[in-house]
Amino acid sequence: MRTRTGPIPTQTHEPSIEIAGRLGPRYDEVLTPEALAFLTELHHRFGARRHDRLADRMRRRFEIGNGHDPQFRDDTRHIREDAEWQVAGAGPGLEDRRVEITGPTDPKMTINALNSGAKVWLADQEDATSPTWKNVIEGQLSLRDAIRGDLSFTSPEGKRYEVTATETPTIVMRPRGWHLPEQHIRFTDRTGRTMAASGSLVDFGLYFFHNAAQLIANGRGPYFYIAKLESSEEAKLWDDVFTFSEQYVGIAHGTIRATVLIETLPAAFEMEEILFELRDHIAGLNAGRWDYIFSIIKNYRGRGARFVLPDRSEVTMTVPFMRAYTELLVKTCHKRGAFAIGGMSAFIPNRRDPEVTERAFEKVAADKKREAGDGFDGTWVAHPDLIPVARAEFDAVLGDRPNQLDRQRPEVEVAAADLIDVHIGRPITTAGVYGNVSVAIRYIEAWLRGLGAVAIDNLMEDAATAEISRSQVWQWIHQDRTTEDGTPITRESIEALVTQVLTQADRREGDRFDDAADIFREVALGQDFPAFLTLPAYAKYLVETD
Repeated sequence: MRTRTGPIPTQTHEPSIEIAGRLGPRYDEVLTPEALAFLTELHHRFGARRHDRLADRMRRRFEIGNGHDPQFRDDTRHIREDAEWQVAGAGPGLEDRRVEITGPTDPKMTINALNSGAKVWLADQEDATSPTWKNVIEGQLSLRDAIRGDLSFTSPEGKRYEVTATETPTIVMRPRGWHLPEQHIRFTDRTGRTMAASGSLVDFGLYFFHNAAQLIANGRGPYFYIAKLESSEEAKLWDDVFTFSEQYVGIAHGTIRATVLIETLPAAFEMEEILFELRDHIAGLNAGRWDYIFSIIKNYRGRGARFVLPDRSEVTMTVPFMRAYTELLVKTCHKRGAFAIGGMSAFIPNRRDPEVTERAFEKVAADKKREAGDGFDGTWVAHPDLIPVARAEFDAVLGDRPNQLDRQRPEVEVAAADLIDVHIGRPITTAGVYGNVSVAIRYIEAWLRGLGAVAIDNLMEDAATAEISRSQVWQWIHQDRTTEDGTPITRESIEALVTQVLTQADRREGDRFDDAADIFREVALGQDFPAFLTLPAYAKYLVETD
C-alpha cells in the first residue's frame, strides 16, 4: 500500500457569478457580461472579509447584551488625538448640501426627485426600497437613464413624467447594508462553494460600473451613502472596495465620495476612526436618527428596565442620548473637514388636509432650525413640499455660505455614558403600543408588495421606523412592561392587537396583510430577536423561485 506524502490536492474553481432571477425587459442592459465580471471580482476579493465583519457584529452585540457597554477605543486613541489629518471632503456638486431629498429609485420617484429643487438626491436602494428583484434591477435602469438624460415615465392613467428642471440635484446612491444578501445573483468562490451575492456589492457594483464615467462627464461623480456601518473595520472594507473599483475602471484615486450614516450605536463610538479609514473618499457623516434608535433598542433589549424606551413618539431629537450623538457628530465632522448632514423628520404634508400640512411644516421647521443652529451643513426631507421649509431654516444660518465647516464646536464634550443615557421619564401608553403594532404590520404589508417608503398616518415610514416599532414591542414583552394604565404588555395582548389591526385594515384582493402579520409575529413575538426584520421577510417572501 502506497502512502501519499506532501500537500493534499484541493480542487479550485474559477470564481463566477450566475443570475438566478428572471430577466425582464432591458435587464440585459444592466446585467452585461462586463458588469457581471466586475461583480465577480468584487465578491472574490471582498466577500470573505464581509462575512468576517458580520461575525464581528454578532460578537459585539453579544458583549453589549452581556453587560459590556461600548467605549471609545484605546487602540485607536492615536487617530483621535492626531490633529493633523483631514478628509477628502466635497467632490464636484457636493459643496452645498443644505437640503437633500430621499426616496426610492422607481422612474416616477426618480423624476420627482430630480425636479424637486433639492441640492442632493439620496437615490435609495436601501431602506426606502423593498428589495424585490424587479426593484433592484429596474432601479438601476432608472438611474442609468436619468444620468444620461433619457428618463421619462407614463403612468397607467396616462400621465407623463419628464425631467424639466434646469438644475438637478447631485445624485448620491445608497446601496443596501453589508448584512443583506441578493439571492437572485449567486457567487461561486474558488472552492466551488455557491452562495447568495452581497446586496451591498451588487447595488454598488452595478451603479458604479455603468455610471462612473458618465457622472464624471456630467461634472459630478460616483457618490454613495453608506448605511448600517458598525465599525471602522467595516469602513476600511468599503474604502478598499472603492480603491479597487477606481483602479478597475481607470479613474483617479479619490474620485468616489462617500457619506457614511452614523445610525448604529457602535459606530457612534468610532466616528473619527470611520472618517480616518475612509479619509481619501469621504465627504461627510449623516445622523441617521431612526436606525440609531433601533440600534439602541437592539443592543440593550435584554439589559433591564433601565434601558426600556417609552412610546416611539417620545424619543425625540432632544432627549439626552440623541442630543449627545448629534452634537458629537457635528464636532467630529468639522474637526476633520467633513460635512455633517442632519436626519429626516418623519412628518409629511397631506395636500388634501391643510391642518395636517400646517402641523407638518411647523414640526419640520423646528427640527431643521435646531439642526442648522447646532452646526449641521445640510439635512434630509422625504417630500418635495418640505424643501422650501428646510431650506429657509438653513438659509437663515448659512446665508450665501455653502456650509458651516468653520464652526468647530469646541464646547461640546461627550462622554461614553452620555451616548447611552436613555432615560426619558415618559410612560408607555396604550395608544403607543397599538401604534407600533399597526405601523409595523401596515408597513411590512406594503414592503411585501414592493413599496419601501410608505405614508402611514401622515408620517413617512421606511424599514428603519418599522424596525423601531417591532423592536419596542419585543423589548416591552421581554422586560415585563405595562402601559401607564397598568395593562401588562404580553404576547397575548399583542396578539389581540394584531387581530384588531387585521380586522380594521382596508383589505383587498391580493393584499399581503396575512403574510405581514406572520412576519410581525416572528420578529416581535418570537423568543429570538432577528437582527433585522427584512432578513426573514426577504428570504420567505421576496426571493423568486422556479
